Order: sequence, then structure tokens, then C-alpha cells
Amino acid sequence: MSHEQRSRRVLAVGAHPDDIEILCAGTLARCRERGDEIVICVATNGNMGSMTHQPAELAAIRESEARASAAHLDAELIWLGYPDEFLYPDHETRMRFVEMIRHARPDMILTHTPNDYHQDHRAVSELVFVSSFIGAVPHVETPSPVHPRICPLFYFDTLAGIDFLPTEYVDVTSTLETKLAMLQCHKSQLEWLGDYNGIDIVEFATTVARFRGLQSGVTYAEGFRRADAWPRVTTERLLP
Repeated sequence: MSHEQRSRRVLAVGAHPDDIEILCAGTLARCRERGDEIVICVATNGNMGSMTHQPAELAAIRESEARASAAHLDAELIWLGYPDEFLYPDHETRMRFVEMIRHARPDMILTHTPNDYHQDHRAVSELVFVSSFIGAVPHVETPSPVHPRICPLFYFDTLAGIDFLPTEYVDVTSTLETKLAMLQCHKSQLEWLGDYNGIDIVEFATTVARFRGLQSGVTYAEGFRRADAWPRVTTERLLP
């Protein structure tokens, strides 16, 4: 197998149980099609996103929805279970993220951009950047062994694409149906976002994919920015 064709381990880290589906699931489906192994990490349990379910009940529902979604890609799901709205980049949380990254052993990471709209998104972005560096430091001890690579990191889009200018695009025209099927697994959030925000999130995600496609000359696309920090930069095209 050539260098370009070899399979990779792709880790996508989202703050909430539906973030991955909204922002990068079409790309993950393209990665899966080329033979990559997919690991999805969800940081919070999403227990605040309902007007009808109590937090403990909702957390269990949302984990079940996330697992059903990940099954579309035969992906491993890492569920960290932090409370929604209260994720902080403290020492204990950083160490859990280091362990998560060492367990996943990625060749490439996708996560939130540092300036996204939600505090949990911003916290995840910082935690992933810092912890993926620490994961390669041998004297930092975790249950999983050191992951000797500080791998390339890509930030996915913001909600509605606000204040985000992609530097790379992935054509997801062929995988849009998979992306939307994964999103529709999150039935509790289709209800919540409709009732609380007046948003049809399936239409929302489709619209964003369409305008990113318009920018890049295809029907539907997802946009990304590479974290241009040493030693994460590579000449290899990693996104599909």
C-alpha cells in the first residue's frame, strides 16, 4: 500500500453529542470509505439540552443517540461524560484528555476551532491542542502508553460558519446522506433545537454544507483550518 493509500486513525473530538455530526461527519464518512479507522470522542453528556427530560435521564438518552450515530461509521465512541455547560481545562480534565488521545492513537485529529461560539467548544479546542502535545511526553504517566506522535490537527467549522474562513475543503456530496442520517440519530436534539431555538438542525447543516460547496466548486462540502504550529505541519494531504 502506498503512502497516500495507507489507512489512518482519525480522531474527532466534539464538545456535545451532536457536534461531530453537524460539523464534520461527512468528512469522517469519506475517511471511513478510504479505509481509515474512526474514533469519535464526546466530551460532555449533553444533559442540559432538553425542555422535557431531566438531566440524568437526558444524559443516558444522548449517549444512546451518540452510539447509534457512531455505528454508521463503525466508529469507536469515547464518552467522557462531563456535565454540559461546565467543562473546564483544569489539571484533572487535561489528564483525562491526554489519556483519551493516547488511547485513540490518532494520525490526525479534528476538533473545534478556538474561537467558536460556545464555551464548551472553546474548552475542548484548548484541551485537545495541549493534550495532544503532552501525549507525546514520555514522563507524563497515564494508563495508556505514550503516543509518540504530535499529529496534525484540523479545526472544523463554526456554527453557521461565522468568523471561520476555511483553508481546506472536503467534498462531502457523496456522503451527505450519511452525515444527515447520523445527525437524525440525535432525536432529542432535533426536538430541543426546534422548540428552544426555532432551528431545523438538519436543514441548518445541509445549508452550511451547500455554501461551503459553493465556495469550493462542488455541491456539498465541509470546511477546515489546519493548526499551523510546529511540529504538526506536513506536506501530506491528510483530509480526503
